[in-house]
This record gives sequence, C-alpha cells and structure tokens, in this order.
Amino acid sequence: MNEGYSGFPKGYEIGKTKFVIITGSVMSGVGKGTFSASLGNILKLYHGLKIAPVKFDGYFNVDAGTLNPYRHGEVFVLDDGTETDLDLGSYERMLNQNNSKDNYLTAGKLFKMIIDKERKGDYLGRDVQIIPHVTGEIKYFLRNLAAKSGADIVLVEVGGTVGDIETSYFLEAMRELAYEEGRSNVCFVNVCYIVQPPSLGEHKSKAAQIGIRTLMQTGIQPDIVICRSHNPVADNIKEKMSVFSNVPVNRVFNMYDFGTIYTIPLFLQDLGIDAEVLKIIGLKSKTTNRDDFGEWKDLAEKFKSAKKEIKIAITGKYTNVHDSYFSIIKAIEHTAPYFGAKAELMWIETTEIKNQDDAKKALKDIDGVIVPGGFGERGVEGKIECVRYCRENNVPYFGLCYGFQMAVIEYARNICNLAGAHTTEVDPKTEHPVICILPEQEEVKGLGGTMRLGGHDVVVKEKSVAHKLYGSAKIRERFRHRYNVNTKYIDQLEKAGLVFSGQAGEKKIMQILELPNHKFFVGTQYHPEFTSKPLEPNPLFRGFVEACVDIREFDNI
Repeated sequence: MNEGYSGFPKGYEIGKTKFVIITGSVMSGVGKGTFSASLGNILKLYHGLKIAPVKFDGYFNVDAGTLNPYRHGEVFVLDDGTETDLDLGSYERMLNQNNSKDNYLTAGKLFKMIIDKERKGDYLGRDVQIIPHVTGEIKYFLRNLAAKSGADIVLVEVGGTVGDIETSYFLEAMRELAYEEGRSNVCFVNVCYIVQPPSLGEHKSKAAQIGIRTLMQTGIQPDIVICRSHNPVADNIKEKMSVFSNVPVNRVFNMYDFGTIYTIPLFLQDLGIDAEVLKIIGLKSKTTNRDDFGEWKDLAEKFKSAKKEIKIAITGKYTNVHDSYFSIIKAIEHTAPYFGAKAELMWIETTEIKNQDDAKKALKDIDGVIVPGGFGERGVEGKIECVRYCRENNVPYFGLCYGFQMAVIEYARNICNLAGAHTTEVDPKTEHPVICILPEQEEVKGLGGTMRLGGHDVVVKEKSVAHKLYGSAKIRERFRHRYNVNTKYIDQLEKAGLVFSGQAGEKKIMQILELPNHKFFVGTQYHPEFTSKPLEPNPLFRGFVEACVDIREFDNI
C-alpha cells in the first residue's frame, strides 16, 4: 500500500478493456441512462462487441431497495437479488442481457465496503482518505468487472450532474482512470441539456456551456458532447458548444425528442456516434453478422406499422408517478407491436374504488387489467374489486406479485365464501389469513435486502396456460416479496377451481395462479416484467397482450 494506491486486480492488463464514460451536466433526468443503453445497444448488436454497463449512484443508500417509488421510481431487481434503480432495467432491455451486482455501485455500497475493509485491517493501518482509497476502490470496481466479464468495453454512467458533491469522487476516479489507462483507452461523453425558454422560443446554450466548463475544471476533457433538447437545435448552438468544450464540432451531436426509445439506437447510428466512439478508443467491429441489429430494426418497424389500439389499465397506488411501474410500461410497450398493436395505458387510482359499480365505471372499455406489485393497505380493497370485475366479466387480468395475492384474496372471499379473507400484511387479525408472511421472513427485522429476492426456479404444471406460454416445465423468474399463499388454504382454493400452475421447486410456495375457461386470468408471485426484453418479450406478457388484442373488434384493419 502506498500513496499511488489505485486498485488494480491481480493479472489486470491495461488496454485489454476500453472504457466509455458518460457524465451529465446542467441537470439530471434528461436521458443519460437512455443514451448509455442505446449506445451499448449499437456497440453490442451492430458491432458485435461485448459490453459491460455500470451505473454509479451518489446516494448513500446501499441499494435502491428502501427507496420510496414516489422519490426514485421503480426498484429493479437483478437475477442475483441486487435491488437497483430503473436504469439497470434499461441496460438489460436495450442490450438483451442480464446484469449483476458488479454492474451497480452506490456511494452507500462503496463506503460500506471501504469501512468493512478498514475494520478488518485491509488498509494496513493507513489513514483512509478520498484519494487514494475511495477513488482507488471505484477504479478497482470497474477493473474487476472488466476482468470478470471479459468485456471489450465497460460502459460507465456517472449518475447525477457535475458539481454535485456526492458524485465528485466518482468523477475524480474517472479522471484518474483515464490518466492510468491512457487516453486512447478511455472515451468521455458528456450529456448536456440545451434549454428552450417558452418566453423566447429559441435555444440557449449558456447553462450547458457552464456545465461543460465545470466538468473540465475537474480535469475531465470530454471527447464527445451530446446536446439533449426537446426540438432540434441550430448549427450555431453546436458550434458554440464546440468552442466552449474544446470538442471538434463533428463530435458535438444533437439528440432531440422523437419517436420511441426503440428507434434511438438507429438514430444514434445515423449520426455516426458509434463510429466516433470506436475511433477514439481504437476499436473495430468484431462481426459482419448484423442479424441481432436487424431484429432491432424489424422491431422499430413494427412500432411504426402497429395499427390496433388497445387500452390496458394499471390499477395501483403510485399511478401519479409512472416511473414506479417503469418495467411494466416497457414490457407492454415492447410486446404490443408483436401483435400489430399499440397500447394506451389507463392509470386507475384504486383508493377511489369502493365497490363493483366503481370498478365497472373505472374499467369501462378496458381491454385488459394489470394489478402491479406494491406494499401496504392503501388502495387494497379497490384492487380486489378490480380483480373481481375481471374474473366475472371475462376481462384479461394479469396480477403481478401483490396482484397475485389480491387475486387469491378475491377468490377466497367470493368463491370460497371465506368472509373477511385477507393478507396478514394488511389485517394481522383476519379470521382467514389466506396470504401470510413467508416463514423465513418472520424473524427479519431490517428492510434493506431482506426480502425473498432475485432469480428462483419455478416448476410449471403441465397442460396449464403457463406451461403452454413458456413451453417448459421449469422456468426462472425474479422475485421481491415477503408474503405468500398460506399453505393451509391451498387445497380449499384449488377444490373451488383456482389453479396453482407454478410453485417453487424446493418449497411449497405458490408462484403462478390461473383460471381455466377465462380469456386470460393469470397471477404471478414473481415479477415477469423484470425479465421481459424487446427482442424476447416475457411469455406471460405475450399471452396477456394477445388476449387484450383479441377481445377488441378493429374496424380499421
């Protein structure tokens, strides 16, 4: 250990892996994640390169598991159980690959790792400091990912904006990385926002210029500048950004709002961004087989040609913050074009639904209903009324996690005549606890990372709807729950006609339910939206969307 500590894994070879680092300036939430995922899409699917994406988040939560959806949007769950923010879901969907804990680093995770090492004496009695130890651990994290994954490119998104205190050491680590790896092995891309005040009606680049200058003051010189804007910017704006950033004007690109996320990779390639990135880091395409990218182009065409319009209701309690259900939205969005359809999402606040009349009024003209995951009692009775409406009126129903549990409760109450049946999460004293806490969860005290999380195998009953859609008797899906179907009620529910078509292989945990002789009535204890990808839509989403398409008559086809 010395002053130059920089975190090189054993056997790491400089130059074997290249690094593309995406930073933000001016403001957050303008599309760094979308750009990063789209760039990765081109580099992988078109150029045949192996990509390992990474997201740095400056907050001190160890992961996203305890974050309120109102504040931070959806919690995305990786196969290894890591709870992340929604950008990791975008990476998985756009790159058509799964990620792990090695693709996600928060300040909380970083500093916990450092403190744990310090307590064990791993720093050999040194005074632990931001430089070299904190920045060294960040660099080690990236290099370790590079070595483990064998990636051609590690694609790094630094969350937040330049000037944020909580991301300053991440940026410093990236400056050091470029110094140690050599500038030919690192490409910096800055995503800035060009404002267009309504009162002026023209673009103003001063805020973006200041953001770029602030980034340069950290010692980072961008190689490419991405000007995000609502409308296309004029050439003079790009020229100004070029002068203020020392970036040639042919490497200043305008990424404005248009179309869908699925057309962005095609748009970026048309601009030539991928070619410039590869030129900067000295890489060439590894394949001339463009079949995967051809599939992506075909999907983009499907979006353009989709004519059938379907209405799908999402009934929950976070309906005013759509990012809370980001993966569900994307799963519906990228599945519908396979059936020549485009979906209009109707957001139903279930706290306002008290009875069947309310449910009928809220779900009128709806082609399908999703009750998504969630926690707590608010809006529960409204969700149960929505489930009942779908069951009794042959409306396609898809229950995800909490929606699975709501379907069990509704069936127990109205078919099995178990008055007051409920989940002990909402009513601990219910006479009929058809949903109860998992035995292994009873002694758990903390919240973060303590649920049944990540990928687990599911055994699927033959000749069931689920078996027909998956085409397999054993599948793997991702979970995030504490409660399950009370085993004492399983026989009673099944005798009354409810089919549990999927369960855990090692335990009696019911994981898929369905109703025979219904257009589509399926619930899953897991989250199929987490494994649904544009080139490989989840089979249950395919079944649900197909059912929604079939029930509507289309005069314009």
